[in-house]
Amino acid sequence: MTTLSKPDRHFLLASPAHFLALGFGSGLITPAPGTWGTLAALPLAWGLLQLGLGGIWLALLSLPLFVLGVYVCEVTGRALGVADSGHIVWDEIVAMLLVLAFVPATPLAWLAAFVAFRGFDIIKPWPIRWLDAKVHGGFGVMLDDIVAGIFATVVLKLLAFL
Repeated sequence: MTTLSKPDRHFLLASPAHFLALGFGSGLITPAPGTWGTLAALPLAWGLLQLGLGGIWLALLSLPLFVLGVYVCEVTGRALGVADSGHIVWDEIVAMLLVLAFVPATPLAWLAAFVAFRGFDIIKPWPIRWLDAKVHGGFGVMLDDIVAGIFATVVLKLLAFL
Protein backbone atom coordinates (compact mmCIF):
# COMPACT_ATOMS: atom_id res chain seq x y z
CA MET A 1 0.00 0.00 0.00
CA THR A 2 1.13 3.52 -0.76
CA THR A 3 -0.18 6.88 0.31
CA LEU A 4 0.08 8.78 -2.92
CA SER A 5 -1.51 12.19 -2.70
CA LYS A 6 -1.86 12.13 -6.48
CA PRO A 7 -1.45 8.96 -8.51
CA ASP A 8 0.74 9.19 -11.58
CA ARG A 9 0.95 7.48 -14.97
CA HIS A 10 3.08 4.69 -13.50
CA PHE A 11 0.40 3.93 -10.90
CA LEU A 12 -2.32 4.11 -13.60
CA LEU A 13 -0.57 1.49 -15.73
CA ALA A 14 0.53 -0.74 -12.85
CA SER A 15 -2.77 -2.65 -12.78
CA PRO A 16 -5.90 -3.05 -14.91
CA ALA A 17 -7.90 -2.20 -11.77
CA HIS A 18 -6.06 1.13 -11.43
CA PHE A 19 -6.51 1.85 -15.14
CA LEU A 20 -10.28 1.42 -14.85
CA ALA A 21 -10.69 3.04 -11.43
CA LEU A 22 -8.76 6.09 -12.63
CA GLY A 23 -11.04 6.33 -15.65
CA PHE A 24 -8.51 5.39 -18.36
CA GLY A 25 -6.34 8.26 -17.06
CA SER A 26 -9.05 10.91 -16.78
CA GLY A 27 -8.80 10.73 -12.98
CA LEU A 28 -5.21 11.97 -13.21
CA ILE A 29 -6.33 15.32 -14.66
CA THR A 30 -6.55 18.16 -12.17
CA PRO A 31 -8.29 20.20 -11.08
CA ALA A 32 -11.65 18.43 -10.72
CA PRO A 33 -10.81 14.82 -11.64
CA GLY A 34 -14.46 13.84 -11.04
CA THR A 35 -15.56 16.23 -13.76
CA TRP A 36 -12.93 14.83 -16.13
CA GLY A 37 -14.06 11.30 -15.25
CA THR A 38 -17.66 12.24 -16.01
CA LEU A 39 -16.55 13.66 -19.35
CA ALA A 40 -14.75 10.37 -20.09
CA ALA A 41 -18.13 8.64 -19.98
CA LEU A 42 -19.35 10.61 -23.02
CA PRO A 43 -17.15 9.05 -25.74
CA LEU A 44 -17.59 5.67 -24.06
CA ALA A 45 -21.39 6.06 -24.21
CA TRP A 46 -21.18 7.23 -27.82
CA GLY A 47 -19.14 4.15 -28.74
CA LEU A 48 -21.60 1.87 -26.98
CA LEU A 49 -24.46 3.57 -28.83
CA GLN A 50 -22.66 2.89 -32.11
CA LEU A 51 -22.59 -0.78 -31.12
CA GLY A 52 -26.35 -0.69 -30.55
CA LEU A 53 -26.18 -0.49 -26.77
CA GLY A 54 -28.47 2.42 -26.01
CA GLY A 55 -31.43 2.91 -23.72
CA ILE A 56 -32.31 -0.09 -21.61
CA TRP A 57 -29.21 -2.00 -22.81
CA LEU A 58 -26.94 0.76 -21.58
CA ALA A 59 -28.81 0.79 -18.27
CA LEU A 60 -28.44 -2.99 -17.97
CA LEU A 61 -24.74 -2.78 -18.81
CA SER A 62 -24.36 -0.37 -15.88
CA LEU A 63 -25.11 -3.23 -13.45
CA PRO A 64 -22.04 -5.39 -14.22
CA LEU A 65 -19.97 -2.20 -14.57
CA PHE A 66 -21.13 -1.25 -11.05
CA VAL A 67 -20.09 -4.67 -9.71
CA LEU A 68 -16.73 -4.37 -11.48
CA GLY A 69 -16.44 -0.87 -10.01
CA VAL A 70 -16.86 -2.13 -6.46
CA TYR A 71 -13.81 -4.31 -7.02
CA VAL A 72 -11.57 -1.87 -8.94
CA CYS A 73 -12.37 1.03 -6.61
CA GLU A 74 -11.65 -1.12 -3.54
CA VAL A 75 -8.33 -2.36 -4.95
CA THR A 76 -7.23 1.08 -6.12
CA GLY A 77 -8.34 2.84 -2.94
CA ARG A 78 -6.38 0.36 -0.87
CA ALA A 79 -3.30 0.78 -3.08
CA LEU A 80 -3.55 4.58 -2.79
CA GLY A 81 -4.13 4.44 0.96
CA VAL A 82 -7.25 6.60 0.44
CA ALA A 83 -10.51 4.65 0.15
CA ASP A 84 -12.38 7.30 -1.84
CA SER A 85 -9.65 9.29 -3.54
CA GLY A 86 -10.97 12.00 -5.82
CA HIS A 87 -8.79 10.47 -8.53
CA ILE A 88 -10.94 7.33 -8.54
CA VAL A 89 -13.54 8.19 -11.17
CA TRP A 90 -14.96 4.85 -12.32
CA ASP A 91 -17.97 5.67 -10.12
CA GLU A 92 -18.61 8.86 -12.11
CA ILE A 93 -18.23 7.01 -15.41
CA VAL A 94 -20.71 4.27 -14.53
CA ALA A 95 -23.22 6.69 -13.00
CA MET A 96 -23.04 8.96 -16.05
CA LEU A 97 -23.59 5.99 -18.37
CA LEU A 98 -26.69 5.19 -16.34
CA VAL A 99 -28.01 8.75 -16.71
CA LEU A 100 -27.26 8.76 -20.45
CA ALA A 101 -29.27 5.54 -20.82
CA PHE A 102 -32.41 7.53 -20.02
CA VAL A 103 -31.95 10.68 -22.09
CA PRO A 104 -32.03 11.18 -25.85
CA ALA A 105 -28.66 10.91 -27.59
CA THR A 106 -28.54 14.59 -28.51
CA PRO A 107 -25.92 17.19 -27.57
CA LEU A 108 -28.41 19.25 -25.53
CA ALA A 109 -29.73 16.23 -23.62
CA TRP A 110 -26.22 15.01 -22.90
CA LEU A 111 -25.17 18.47 -21.72
CA ALA A 112 -28.20 18.60 -19.41
CA ALA A 113 -27.36 15.10 -18.16
CA PHE A 114 -23.77 16.13 -17.49
CA VAL A 115 -24.78 19.28 -15.59
CA ALA A 116 -27.49 17.50 -13.58
CA PHE A 117 -25.24 14.62 -12.60
CA ARG A 118 -22.27 16.83 -11.69
CA GLY A 119 -24.59 19.05 -9.67
CA PHE A 120 -25.89 16.16 -7.57
CA ASP A 121 -22.43 14.59 -7.29
CA ILE A 122 -20.86 17.83 -6.06
CA ILE A 123 -23.67 19.14 -3.83
CA LYS A 124 -24.54 15.69 -2.45
CA PRO A 125 -28.04 16.32 -1.04
CA TRP A 126 -29.45 13.78 1.40
CA PRO A 127 -29.16 10.78 1.18
CA ILE A 128 -26.13 11.04 -1.12
CA ARG A 129 -23.98 12.83 1.49
CA TRP A 130 -25.05 10.32 4.16
CA LEU A 131 -24.15 7.37 1.89
CA ASP A 132 -20.82 8.99 1.07
CA ALA A 133 -20.02 9.30 4.78
CA LYS A 134 -21.43 6.01 6.08
CA VAL A 135 -20.96 3.37 3.37
CA HIS A 136 -17.31 2.51 2.90
CA GLY A 137 -15.05 0.52 0.62
CA GLY A 138 -15.55 0.02 -3.08
CA PHE A 139 -19.31 -0.38 -2.61
CA GLY A 140 -19.53 3.00 -0.90
CA VAL A 141 -17.43 4.67 -3.60
CA MET A 142 -19.83 3.39 -6.25
CA LEU A 143 -23.13 3.74 -4.41
CA ASP A 144 -23.27 7.48 -3.73
CA ASP A 145 -22.58 8.26 -7.40
CA ILE A 146 -25.25 5.85 -8.62
CA VAL A 147 -27.75 7.55 -6.32
CA ALA A 148 -26.61 10.95 -7.66
CA GLY A 149 -27.18 9.55 -11.15
CA ILE A 150 -30.67 8.39 -10.21
CA PHE A 151 -31.47 11.83 -8.79
CA ALA A 152 -30.18 13.48 -11.97
CA THR A 153 -32.27 11.13 -14.13
CA VAL A 154 -35.43 11.82 -12.13
CA VAL A 155 -34.91 15.59 -12.40
CA LEU A 156 -34.24 15.35 -16.14
CA LYS A 157 -37.36 13.23 -16.66
CA LEU A 158 -39.46 15.70 -14.65
CA LEU A 159 -38.11 18.60 -16.68
CA ALA A 160 -38.83 16.75 -19.94
CA PHE A 161 -42.37 16.03 -18.74
CA LEU A 162 -42.97 19.69 -17.91
